[in-house]
Amino acid sequence: MKFDSKFWIIAKRDYLSVVKSKGFWIGTFLIPVIWLLVVTLPGFLMVYFWERTEMKVAVLDKTNSSIGKEIVKADSNVFYLDNSNERELNAKILNDELDAYLLIDSQSIKNNSVTVHTKGGGGIALIEKVENVVGKVFRKHLLAESGLDTSLIRQIETETKVNTKKVTREGIKTDYSSFYSFFSYFAGVALFMLIFIYGGLVMRGVVEEKANRIVEILLSSTKPFDIMLGKVIGLGSVGLTQIFAWIVLLLAISLISTQIISLLTQPEPIAQSFVNEFNINSQVPKQFEIPPIPAEFVLMFIIYFLLGYFLVASIYAGLGSTVDHEQDAQIIITPINIIFILPVFLINIISANPNSLLSTLLSLFPPFTPVLMIARLGSSTIPLWQPLLSILLMLLFIFIILKFSAKIYRVAILIYGKKPSFKEIYHWLRKA
Repeated sequence: MKFDSKFWIIAKRDYLSVVKSKGFWIGTFLIPVIWLLVVTLPGFLMVYFWERTEMKVAVLDKTNSSIGKEIVKADSNVFYLDNSNERELNAKILNDELDAYLLIDSQSIKNNSVTVHTKGGGGIALIEKVENVVGKVFRKHLLAESGLDTSLIRQIETETKVNTKKVTREGIKTDYSSFYSFFSYFAGVALFMLIFIYGGLVMRGVVEEKANRIVEILLSSTKPFDIMLGKVIGLGSVGLTQIFAWIVLLLAISLISTQIISLLTQPEPIAQSFVNEFNINSQVPKQFEIPPIPAEFVLMFIIYFLLGYFLVASIYAGLGSTVDHEQDAQIIITPINIIFILPVFLINIISANPNSLLSTLLSLFPPFTPVLMIARLGSSTIPLWQPLLSILLMLLFIFIILKFSAKIYRVAILIYGKKPSFKEIYHWLRKA
């Protein structure tokens, strides 16, 4: 397809108008920081505060055994023994002299159940603390009663650790599958956000140019298709520029981050807690290391960004040309957005079993492909033909959508004052 110089002028104008702004570069450097905080801070805070409770729990032991003492010994910051009766403990709670008390009787171990009395609430942290501490004490007590050796009990209580290794033609390497599973989720969400941020810029630009009558001046010397595609290419180049800037930034950070993080994680209670909490099958290493991000994954991320962006931007440009108010544009694209948002909710399913037939079929469906294929590529090694086929299907789908959007744009861009229905848009397609 041959484009004249006017097409490139439009693309260059839209590109430079964004890239030359201070807001673009401020956002380029701030967005990764904000995204990192949004992703990591809640996780670390949850791990840090998950079983941390400010409440003091009195332990009322009616079993005539050492179970109450063992519970207090397990965590004396939360539990303490109290020989008061239930009526006295209830009175203390009502008078705000006591946060909670734990009742243990002869049936508690048999039924593997205890009762916590509070004035109401207490939070999940309190419940988790009681479940974990009491559960371990009960299991240890039952095993000891069965006559098992102390060393055997300790061995039974130790969780099985699974170390994974990756077999390659170069030899056996460390497998970071757990990390990559989490990484693929965030990569898919990030890709989705980038596609819609820049797709939204295209729609906003089309609506503004139509509302301000700028498009009428452009149409006097340029074809409608060139105007539409010039805007799509120009703003897509902005997104590509931002991604390349982030890659350079991440490479620079990775050169010094390993040493810094190693210092910050010595000792490593929070890091190990994070591993244990999410059942990641690996130990926190003595020297903290950042798993490498394969160059081919970065390349595929860029390719799927471009494909997803062209798909969304083409639809937005076509539908955006049918209205002259941004509020109307938001309404008309809502059904389309619902389709493109669906894969975000499927990422967890795909990452959990990336090589299943369902995962394969869903990732080959063009509207789902960018987000889900990136999630699969990050989670597992998949046959080469699948990403190649997905790219081919995406290109075909984009060509069809671009053709339809161009027809809508050509008819609708000079129609003002009326928000069309989908029936009318279909009529324009047939007419065009």
